[in-house]
Amino acid sequence: MFEKFSRSWDLVKASASVLRSDKELMLFPILSSLATLLVLATFALPVFMLKLFENGFNVVGAVVGFAFYFCQYTVIIFFNSALVGAATIRLEGGDPTVSDGLRIARSRLPAILGYAAIAATVGLILQSLKNRDNNIIVRLIGSGLGAAWTLATFLVVPVLVNREIGPIDALKESIALLKKTWGENAIGNVGIGAAFGLIFVLVMLVGIVLSIAAWQAAPAAGITVAVVVVIALLVLGVTQAALSGIYSAALYRYAVSNETPAAFQGMALEQAFSPKR
Repeated sequence: MFEKFSRSWDLVKASASVLRSDKELMLFPILSSLATLLVLATFALPVFMLKLFENGFNVVGAVVGFAFYFCQYTVIIFFNSALVGAATIRLEGGDPTVSDGLRIARSRLPAILGYAAIAATVGLILQSLKNRDNNIIVRLIGSGLGAAWTLATFLVVPVLVNREIGPIDALKESIALLKKTWGENAIGNVGIGAAFGLIFVLVMLVGIVLSIAAWQAAPAAGITVAVVVVIALLVLGVTQAALSGIYSAALYRYAVSNETPAAFQGMALEQAFSPKR
C-alpha cells in the first residue's frame, strides 16, 4: 500500500514540475468548469420549469438527456484538448499560451464534436444501467462498464490532438495504446486521483474543525474560514484536472515515441509501460 502511494506521489510531483513551468495550464480546467456550469444552468432551468421528468424517464427525457450529455462532453473535451495541446507544446520544450491551446482545440472541433456524440451516447446508456430503479446486479454492471470505458478512452484526447483522424479511429487507437502500455497497475489513471482524494479529505476535515472552532469564537470568523476552505477545495480540483491532462499528454508521447519527458525521468510514468505478465 505504501509503495503504491509513493509511486502516486512521485507522479504528482513530476506532473507538478511541468505545471510549475507553465501555470497558465490551470486556466483550462477553470474555463471548463465555468462552461459546464453554464450548460447545466441552461438545461436545468427549462427542465425544472417544464417538469419534463415529473412522470419518469420518457422519450422526451431521453432526447433532452442526450442533448445535455452532448453539450457537457463537448465543453469538457474541448478544454481538455486545449490543455493537452498546450501541455504537449511544453513537453516538447516550447512555451505555450492559452491561445495556443484554444487554437489547437478549435482546429480539431469536428473530431471533438464527433467524439462528444459517442461519449454522450455511452454516457446515457451507462446512466440508465446505473439508475436507482435497476437491481443491484445491473447497477454493478453499469459501474463496471463505466470504469472500463474510462480506461479505454484515457488517451482519446491526446490522440485527437496529435493525429488528424476521426473520433472512431481515435477511440480505436486509444484502446490499442492501452493494450500496448498497460502494465499490472493503472498508475496514471488512479494515482493522481488517489493522492488528491487523500489531500481533499484531509483539507475538508481540517477545514470543518477550524470552521467550527472559528464559529464558536465569532460567526463571521467561522463563515470566513469556511469560504477559504471551499476555495482551497476548488483549487485542488482545478490542480488535479490540470495534472491529469499533463500526465495524459506525457503518457501519449511516451507511448508513440518511447521517450520519457525530462520531468518524468525515473518517475512512475515509466512503470506504466512495463509489459504485462
